[in-house]
Amino acid sequence: MTMNEDKKEDLKKKVDESWKEAVSKDKTVSSDPKTPEVPEMTFGLFISGLLMEALIALGDAEHPVTKKKELSVPHAKFIIETLAMLKDKTKNNLSKEENDSLEAVLYDLRMRFVQKAGK
Repeated sequence: MTMNEDKKEDLKKKVDESWKEAVSKDKTVSSDPKTPEVPEMTFGLFISGLLMEALIALGDAEHPVTKKKELSVPHAKFIIETLAMLKDKTKNNLSKEENDSLEAVLYDLRMRFVQKAGK
């Protein structure tokens, strides 16, 4: 082996070792009972998060920090428009269940929005 090949081999070994170290640390952190496990991200979970944010903006659910129910029409409108944009951009790329869920969420939020914004 030449000197350059030796250096490349040493560098490769260091990278591999650091990767092993990172994986080992991840296992230690995730096994800590005090650390809540993060759920696997799915389209449904993502939509649920936006739904919850819209319900808070519509004043139908209390804000997790302030513990108050407050109406924010512009924020609710933004979330509803975001969901509508996602529906358009993901057309023909969702499962039937995902599509039906998204449509139901959009319908429900739009009806709530009309009731709240009309007052």
